[in-house]
Amino acid sequence: MLHYAVVFFVIALVAALFGFGGIAASAVGVAKVLFVIFLVLAIISFLFGQMRK
Repeated sequence: MLHYAVVFFVIALVAALFGFGGIAASAVGVAKVLFVIFLVLAIISFLFGQMRK
């Protein structure tokens, strides 16, 4: 349980650095592109998985 608390604390620190710094505005564009790419890959993976059955 302590391990998860430490992991989430580190994630919160990284998110705070991005949020309170000026990096957040420029990272939004990259995050949107990555979201679309991984969404398409997930759908393709799901469809190919259904075809094999």
